[in-house]
Amino acid sequence: VQLQASGGGLVQAGGSLRLSCAASGGTFSNYGMGWFRQAPGKEREFVAAISRSGGSTYYADSVKGRFTISRDNAKNTVYLQVNSLKPEDTAVYYCAAKLGAYGLRAHDYGYWGQGTQVTVSS
Repeated sequence: VQLQASGGGLVQAGGSLRLSCAASGGTFSNYGMGWFRQAPGKEREFVAAISRSGGSTYYADSVKGRFTISRDNAKNTVYLQVNSLKPEDTAVYYCAAKLGAYGLRAHDYGYWGQGTQVTVSS
């Protein structure tokens, strides 16, 4: 499966963005999906994940209550709504796909998008 992330940008603290990740080349509903992020000089970290049906989600504590992951299997797309952004949310955001149930670790995922930059100014 190929993944294409989009929707990043420059936003002031407190602002919002909606990230999208379009999938192609596979049966999207067979894949658990995740979002990760990587800030300069830091390791890639887990942000959120969603089950194949969309009925189950999981969030990192640092984003819980501010970010929402969702998916539209008819459109082969997963979304990450990011609200109340903080400067420490600045990173490249990556979507990832995993056959079967979602995972919480980067090495659980076999397919990655190219990343979309989110920059939050104070």
